[in-house]
Amino acid sequence: MTKADIVSKISDKSGIEKADVLATVEAFMSEVKDALENGDNVYLRGFGSFIIKTRAEKTGRNISKNTTIKIPAHNIPAFKPAKTFTEGVKNKVVVK
Repeated sequence: MTKADIVSKISDKSGIEKADVLATVEAFMSEVKDALENGDNVYLRGFGSFIIKTRAEKTGRNISKNTTIKIPAHNIPAFKPAKTFTEGVKNKVVVK
């Protein structure tokens, strides 16, 4: 599902014009991104949390040059689904 699909479905269900829904979805994504960039987590009860995970420093390999490189510690954004969300997917989605 793409952003356009989400906007279309929300527009159909709510009766709000697609341009207004698109602006709302864009604003939501922008706020989540800004919060994470400022070091704040975003908690959406019943859906999940957008959190910052810290990756420890580690040693990697550059296989093209056959050398060892040091990858510094860094933060990455992550999504942790709520328990009810996880259970719903687990119970409704068929394993392929």
